[in-house]
Amino acid sequence: MPKVETFNRDFVLKQATSVFHEKGYNAASMQDLVDATGLNRSSIYNSFGGKMNLYMTCLKSYQDHYFLQINNKLSNAKNGLNALELLLELYLKDILEDKRDMGCLITNCVTEMGNQEPIITNFLNNNREGFIDFLSDLIERGQNEGFINKNSTPKEYGLYMYSSIQGFRTTGILLSNKNDLTTIIKTIIQTLK
Repeated sequence: MPKVETFNRDFVLKQATSVFHEKGYNAASMQDLVDATGLNRSSIYNSFGGKMNLYMTCLKSYQDHYFLQINNKLSNAKNGLNALELLLELYLKDILEDKRDMGCLITNCVTEMGNQEPIITNFLNNNREGFIDFLSDLIERGQNEGFINKNSTPKEYGLYMYSSIQGFRTTGILLSNKNDLTTIIKTIIQTLK
């Protein structure tokens, strides 16, 4: 008979995600995770299979949470271009509210672990491809509506937006001046008009 988890899984993931977000994967020790989650080491191994599997579970949970936020934010978009503006405004809000300058967990993962572990590289590649497809669909919508120019294909602009967002999120770790960040957003959007 399989063991039944006797802890609040959502709470444990939230606490573990916080540790990984603050310290990164490499600097987060098992003791940090034990202290934050209240689980002992054997419970972490039995429930998640170890530190790497717990990290992957946290990344997937963070990804799901963020895509839910994005979908909620973009549900009010008037057109494809406005959807991209709303998306950048969501990231701006996150940067301005991030008082500890920790950035995006997934973006941080790219810079710390992107080419170190095949399981992480695979997750990040799938995340990138899915997000570029999502952005390309918004671009195509905006082009069909006449709000985005057709100087580049939706895929090319999707790649541009993905790279711009990654740079914006990384820049936001060190720069939290709203005027400067708003200028970056305006420049990104202006390229598409």
